[in-house]
Amino acid sequence: MDKWYYVFEGERKGPVEDAQIQELYSAGKLKDNDYVWKKGYDNWMKLVDTGEFNKAPARKPQLQSIPTPPQEPVQEQAEAIPSPISYMTPSFDGVDVNHKIYFIKTGADRGGKGAEYGPFSIAILKKLFSENRINGKTFCFTKGIETWTPLASFEGFQAVFNQVPTQIEDIDKRAFKRKPLIARMFIENNNQLFEGICRDVSIGGMQVLVDRFPGKAGERISINVHPENTDHHFTASGEIVRLLDGGLGFSFRFINLSDAAIKAINSYISGE
Repeated sequence: MDKWYYVFEGERKGPVEDAQIQELYSAGKLKDNDYVWKKGYDNWMKLVDTGEFNKAPARKPQLQSIPTPPQEPVQEQAEAIPSPISYMTPSFDGVDVNHKIYFIKTGADRGGKGAEYGPFSIAILKKLFSENRINGKTFCFTKGIETWTPLASFEGFQAVFNQVPTQIEDIDKRAFKRKPLIARMFIENNNQLFEGICRDVSIGGMQVLVDRFPGKAGERISINVHPENTDHHFTASGEIVRLLDGGLGFSFRFINLSDAAIKAINSYISGE
């Protein structure tokens, strides 16, 4: 019988049997929108969406916190973390200048498709800025913000680049609305979660930009790709084809993509 994990008052609990989940649900200690997980799930699910338990009496909804992933995942299974429901303000304030957490997209600010690069530190961004390779309208992304955002809209822009922020018109902000494809990775026997940005996505594979990912060419892993609050989520297994120069990511070849994953990828590529 499968073991369940659940989130109660912001903490992960389990493993427990089906009967214990049902008892908590019936007693009102677990709500419809509380997250649960068991072996075989690609991601945490709201309890009511599992369809495996009898519905408890109607109750007032409560705000949910993001659960910590289970400690006994299936080998090489993608990390299971629901999308965040709130975002921080894009900022450079208080960040270690050598911490590689920023990604940039060039070309999108000039009406093109754009290409993603990174992760970069503030120190590297300053160098690129001084060489006129990026500017205030260059799109940037970091963990915790909602989507690609012009550099000039980040708090602390003037202090970092020693320049008054560029005026960002509404048309510039609308130049690239799609949210980045975020890949969440969890390697067997490694308790650390890695997050990177996907680029050059096709049904054959993609590149993942991430700093110092401890994988190696030929290794089989699973990836949970989840652009925040969109319908393009998919999970995929595959093989690391090669590592990118400078330890900034890897090329990944999909193996036996599901129909759902193919649909999500094609939908993202077509911009639907």
